[in-house]
Amino acid sequence: MKIGLSVLLLLAGLAAYLVLWPVPIAPRAWQAPEAPPETAYPANDRLRGIERLADGVGRGPEGIAVDAQGRLYAGYDDGRVMRFDADGGNAERLADTGGRPLGVSVGSKGVFVADADRGLLQIVPGGVVRVLGTAAEGQPFRFTDDVDQSDADPALYFTDASARFGIDGLMADMLEHGDSGRVLRYDPGTGTTTTLMRGLHFANGIALGPDAAYLLVSETAEYRIWRYWLKGEKAGRKEIFIDDLPGFPDNLSIDPHERVWLALYAPRDRTLDAMSGRPALRKLAYRLPALLRPRPVLRSWVLLIDRDGHIVRDLQYRGDPADQRAPRPYGPITSVEALGPTLYFGSLSDTALGRMQLPPFTPPTTP
Repeated sequence: MKIGLSVLLLLAGLAAYLVLWPVPIAPRAWQAPEAPPETAYPANDRLRGIERLADGVGRGPEGIAVDAQGRLYAGYDDGRVMRFDADGGNAERLADTGGRPLGVSVGSKGVFVADADRGLLQIVPGGVVRVLGTAAEGQPFRFTDDVDQSDADPALYFTDASARFGIDGLMADMLEHGDSGRVLRYDPGTGTTTTLMRGLHFANGIALGPDAAYLLVSETAEYRIWRYWLKGEKAGRKEIFIDDLPGFPDNLSIDPHERVWLALYAPRDRTLDAMSGRPALRKLAYRLPALLRPRPVLRSWVLLIDRDGHIVRDLQYRGDPADQRAPRPYGPITSVEALGPTLYFGSLSDTALGRMQLPPFTPPTTP
């Protein structure tokens, strides 16, 4: 009898915890768009052969960059920003940011880093780290995510993924579905930062188009990409570039043909979508042990999108748990850069950079 009472009390306490225990998130009800059918993105093995470069140098080369000489740049979770030859050799530490470097941009202006903890940074020769910005219009950065530059524009453009949570609160931001993400512009001449877009549900990767006429930004929690016009008659206006994506869009890059290479962090989660209109359930999910919360599925996944927002190539690799000889998927892929027929990949948690040669292909004709 005493054992039965103890079990009842334990269950009652557990139920009270799951329902009543205070949590740092304030979920908002929203309606997740219906996910595309599996037939729209059938499984394929086009990313099965990703080559692992600089494996073991560090963990989490989340955002990568390639310079004019074909050298690779990446930031790791211990704060180091590294440079490699095109084959991953000749590892050189450029600097230690003392934070968590994510997006890296390399160009004629120099080497810039979006550091989740420390803000917008510049690495100058000698390994010196300059802090360019930690706040905009009185609001501190909480999750500086990605940065880009162009010879056609003196400014730097970057994202602050969330004004509510830092990188350790990634799952909290996803469950809350807040709209505190921003797109920002840094003026090197004045040292000021201004806000171009606000109200984004996790502002992630950013990329400048040809002649810096526009920028693209991933809104991860809404499964879409925005285009913000910087020049021309549409300057200052935004529009949806592509939406209802099959996964969580992360970093993206634009190649010389104005094609967009997009990294998908993971496929959409049906449980997370089903809870979109039920804030109380999302609070309950946050209270669950980490092992019981919705977890991303590991899949190597990249999309190629044309200048008009149409998907022209779908590259995946899901692995095969039933085949012990099948390689584990590289990833999750969080960044992708194209250099001619070569794709380079970065990952938030993998221990290597990725590289793969792509065979020529003919894009489908869009009506």
